[in-house]
Amino acid sequence: MTNLFSVFDPTSNIMNLPLNWLSTIIGFILIPMFYWFTPSRMMIMWNLMMTKFHNEFKLLIGKKKINKGSTLIFISIFTIIFFNNFMGLFPYIFTGTSHMVMTLSMALSLWLSFMMFGWFNNSKHMFIHLVPQGTPGSLMPFMVCIETISNIIRPGTLAIRLTANMIAGHLLLTLLGGTGSQMMLLLIPMLIFTQILLLTLEFAVAIIQSYVFTVLSTLYSSEVN
Repeated sequence: MTNLFSVFDPTSNIMNLPLNWLSTIIGFILIPMFYWFTPSRMMIMWNLMMTKFHNEFKLLIGKKKINKGSTLIFISIFTIIFFNNFMGLFPYIFTGTSHMVMTLSMALSLWLSFMMFGWFNNSKHMFIHLVPQGTPGSLMPFMVCIETISNIIRPGTLAIRLTANMIAGHLLLTLLGGTGSQMMLLLIPMLIFTQILLLTLEFAVAIIQSYVFTVLSTLYSSEVN
């Protein structure tokens, strides 16, 4: 099991310089869009996606509560997570989002900023959220405890959900790939086909998990306004 999980260890280095986390910013080298005088097809498609996300996040936050540019934060988070998830599908590229260091840093910083903003500016509104509407008076102390605990564990659930989904798919691909040398030749095409299907599923998971992380962050931000 130690050897199995060692594929996620950030140990790759050149002359004792750790280079794993460079994969999180390598997109600036691969996609230099600011060099284009005329927008490329990729840039046009990306702008359409960002406009769609902007409209969706604007609805989630609420038209009365939205500040100009607030959706750009969540669009940027989606872009960063999706890019790291996607780059992790390539061989020998470090997957930053499979480590709690990155996912918990993003989730905790967002949650802390939401909580500080909410409790400093809308304290009465935050207290109201601790007791759901229609709760009987005898159950109110228990509901306050339950709502407080569920609020505190939000950054942990965000981080663990993203990390666990990234690790699970990569582990499955690693396990199946490791059995190839011991298989019969007749079963090798089936193994390759299965790996291709799993890789397609992982690409879908990369999009879905980045979308889920961003949407939940947007919903959490809408509660503090």
